[in-house]
Amino acid sequence: MAAGYLEILRARHAARLLTGTLVGRLPNATAAIALVLFVRAEGGTYSLAGALAAVYGVANAVGQPVLGRLVDLHGQPRVQLPAAVLAALAMTAFAFLGTDPLPLAYVCVAAAGLFTPPLEGGLRALWPSVLRREEQVHTAYAMDAIAQEVMFTVGPLLVTLCVSLWSERAALLVLNAVGVLGALSVVVSPPSRAWRSAPREAHWLGALRSPGLLALLGAFLFIGIALGSITVASVPYADDHGGDAVYGWLMAALGLGALIGGTVYGARQWGGTPERRLRLLVALLAVCYLPLTLMPGTVAMVLLTLVAGVFLAPCIACAFIIVDRHAPSGTVTEAFSWLVTTFTVGASVGTGLAGPVVQTGGALWGFALPAAAGAVSLLVLLATGRVLAAPVRGGVVAASSENDPNRAVEPRFSSGDRA
Repeated sequence: MAAGYLEILRARHAARLLTGTLVGRLPNATAAIALVLFVRAEGGTYSLAGALAAVYGVANAVGQPVLGRLVDLHGQPRVQLPAAVLAALAMTAFAFLGTDPLPLAYVCVAAAGLFTPPLEGGLRALWPSVLRREEQVHTAYAMDAIAQEVMFTVGPLLVTLCVSLWSERAALLVLNAVGVLGALSVVVSPPSRAWRSAPREAHWLGALRSPGLLALLGAFLFIGIALGSITVASVPYADDHGGDAVYGWLMAALGLGALIGGTVYGARQWGGTPERRLRLLVALLAVCYLPLTLMPGTVAMVLLTLVAGVFLAPCIACAFIIVDRHAPSGTVTEAFSWLVTTFTVGASVGTGLAGPVVQTGGALWGFALPAAAGAVSLLVLLATGRVLAAPVRGGVVAASSENDPNRAVEPRFSSGDRA
């Protein structure tokens, strides 16, 4: 199983790009907890902390596809690094100004979210130029999904470590400075500097003019809702079975399940089309959420939560392949950024829906919500099956041909961006 991943990491520039992207995304992955801890240390309320975190999330959701389109138009170094610096400066200003005056605090936090560089989409656009075989790119997508689970587990630990060693303000400053260094490591690499987007048709909709991509985004909105709702539904269950420690175990089990599932999924090659495979994975994801409604004892519930997380990372990795197949030429970074935005918005909607559902029907109905959202996601995929079965691009060109002055064409696989 490890051989396939080691082969990817041994490829030239691969480990650097993956590590730099993960480090560059630390400010985004830790923003919510860092903001809450800082606002509370400044004497603010949880409501204020939540509002600032929500503003950051909304601004980030807006900024990702916008910056992704700029990357497709102007290249990675000209967009990624300036965006990372602006986001870090905005968060630094917030760290020193605090919450007074409040309007300025909101502006700083919104700017930090808006200018968060689309490093995720950028990395996925680079994989075809770094890896020479299609199956390696698919494995890299799975490894990418696995690395995200690790980052969202390690990130909060780094925040608490910085707070314990220094202060809440230092946590904001250090993590954003490290994030800039991560982005810098990526954009000065040869693949990032050499990368150019494929020729694109001028269209105000950009990547969203692809019906297949719209269908995928619709399905992933509900997968995001499922994930967001399960984090809220677990709270009342934990309150009745041991408190915060149990909640921590449930969230850790959810992440561990995704880590295991993504690792196994990426370790082998799968037959059939990715669109058909995604329908099966989403169906399994929805089915695995159902047993949570049994709400057994703590140990059994932790195991059920682990199983519930198994198919999340494979769904994400499979979606990456479909995005690459359906993104219109020259828009692949924007398309990947739209996937990030849709998933983030879905998770936010899920947490918002789960609150009143849990308040009215308790944890049982809260755990029914992710299963229902997974089922709706499957229905979207089934209803749009014909659209998803027709990828936008049918040409097959080499990943390196776009920067070849002779424009040599080789029989290889399709990618929206080639370097």
